[in-house]
Amino acid sequence: MNQEIEGAEAVASGRAGGDGYQGLRVMISAGGSGIGLAIAQAFVQHGARVHISDIAPAALAAACDALPGIGACLADASDPAAVEHWFDVAQTALGGLDVLVNNACIAGPTAAITEIEPAQWDAVMAVNLRSQYLCVRQAVPALRRSGRGAIINLSSVAGRLGYPLRTPYAASKWAVVGLTQSLALELGGDDITVNAILPGVVDSERSRTVTAAKAQARGISLAEQEAGILDRIALHRKVPLQDVAQTALFLASPAGRSFTGQNFNVCAGIQTLI
Repeated sequence: MNQEIEGAEAVASGRAGGDGYQGLRVMISAGGSGIGLAIAQAFVQHGARVHISDIAPAALAAACDALPGIGACLADASDPAAVEHWFDVAQTALGGLDVLVNNACIAGPTAAITEIEPAQWDAVMAVNLRSQYLCVRQAVPALRRSGRGAIINLSSVAGRLGYPLRTPYAASKWAVVGLTQSLALELGGDDITVNAILPGVVDSERSRTVTAAKAQARGISLAEQEAGILDRIALHRKVPLQDVAQTALFLASPAGRSFTGQNFNVCAGIQTLI
């Protein structure tokens, strides 16, 4: 079992089936690893019915092994035809939809703006931003029928802070915040809540890869980059995957029904990004 699945299983400390989650119908893009897997684990452990998509067959297989009964579909969330197929499969399996979690994301390049190719920029925008539009577009009719609809968009603290050498990623995450706040107003009359989660430096494989790339780009050691990051975080630690998952659970719960158009900074008090 890989580290991300072990991290996701740590979310299971909550009481299954309680607090309004039983039978909740949840779709999560890029749910095969990292934050997406942790969120899927949390919902399953609380009695929800979950269907995930991912572009990695091995990640989907591992997630299904770790979470028996979960639905899964191989799909690129930035591809309109693939998203439509996923929704057809998931809606047949779930019989409706109560919660959409837009989690699909790529890190993109770590480089000066003059060194980033247009194709690299476009790829980041397609996965990190267009995927959310494509999924919301498919989800809204079902969420309107739900009576308890919730959309949870994964942004980042890079969606509120400048992030040198990571401009495509930061720009996409700022855009997710704008999308979230606009959709909250547009869909509020249907009693659909729309919120964004802005994780900080998460304790995950992707975060470690980005940190290593940033150290190389800045010409410093990995240890120096890690120390510089932690110095800028109030709690002087990274964010556990389960903390992000618990925030998603709250936003889908009855207790979260009066929150919409909000940015939930699950970041351990980070002040700047380097």
